[in-house]
Amino acid sequence: MSQIFTYRQAFTLESGKTINGFQLAYTTAGLLNERKDNVVWIFHALTANSDPTDWWHGLVGSNTFFDPKDYFIVCVNMPGSCYGSISALDTNPATGTPWYQDFPLFTTRDMVRAYAHLKKSLGIEQIAIGIGGSMGGQQLLEWAVEEPLLFRNIIPIATNAQHSPWGIAFNTSQRMCIENDPTWQLKLPEAGIEGMKVARTVALLSYRNYYTYHHSQAGITETSADKPVDEQVFRASTYQQYQGEKLAKRFNAFSYYYLSQAMDKHHLGRGRGSVEAALQRIKARTLVIGISSDILFPPEEQQFLAQHIPGAQISIIDSHYGHDGFLLEYDIITRLIKNFLSQPVKNSITQQTTIINNL
Repeated sequence: MSQIFTYRQAFTLESGKTINGFQLAYTTAGLLNERKDNVVWIFHALTANSDPTDWWHGLVGSNTFFDPKDYFIVCVNMPGSCYGSISALDTNPATGTPWYQDFPLFTTRDMVRAYAHLKKSLGIEQIAIGIGGSMGGQQLLEWAVEEPLLFRNIIPIATNAQHSPWGIAFNTSQRMCIENDPTWQLKLPEAGIEGMKVARTVALLSYRNYYTYHHSQAGITETSADKPVDEQVFRASTYQQYQGEKLAKRFNAFSYYYLSQAMDKHHLGRGRGSVEAALQRIKARTLVIGISSDILFPPEEQQFLAQHIPGAQISIIDSHYGHDGFLLEYDIITRLIKNFLSQPVKNSITQQTTIINNL
């Protein structure tokens, strides 16, 4: 069930800027039991929404592992996104007009501090399982560090403790695509949209890899097969164009721009001494999952997490899907979660295991 939570008090961001409240769009499924011990909090990635059955249908929903008949499932749309939470297209109370290019930066730390107010309003005292991939995993880790006793179990997937120079470079190139759109500086909802289409094609190169394209986008399109060679069109070309157009139908350049900045600012060690010291604060039982072919969040980053989170386990899924494997390999992820949660607490908090799953 999709709902809106409104916080009406002053809220100070990591940047030092203070805003006069915010709203969060969120979805719940299932019911909170009497013991309040069946909460699953799901964190979505860059362009997703607060309904995990829409983008993680193999893992969340009826007859899946995270079934609403068993769990009270919560997922919040990130601040800055365009699916109902505070965003650049909302009205700036100070001006009475949309924020547009003046929208303040919400870091992942700001995001989870906003979620804490929603948590309180829902009567949630502890979260049984926190799970999220990519930028969703970044938020999960941030919250597990910020409130060490909040989660009993966390499952960060294809994510990291600090966004890498490689990841920042990809995001910077994508924002440059938007910045070079002549409409970007206009105060219009559609500003920068053509640049965002190009940005999305750049992002795809990091979400997939050489082998993903080789397996799924090799050759020329069927419609151009009988045409002269100079008129033939590659499937990889039409695929890139299609993906840019597809995102433009459901997203906007402002959300894309500011959320990518938030990802770049992700740094668990900021103000906490070091990344290693921050990870040591996590008390939750932890299963870290990586994807063998992920070039954006390579397995080394998950290995770093498992090395420094006390008692963490790690599983690396052998998949050709690249970073997008965290969305597509839900059968294997389900098996890994079942195995992890079935282990006695005294064993799982002292054991670290690496599992390679060959498909």
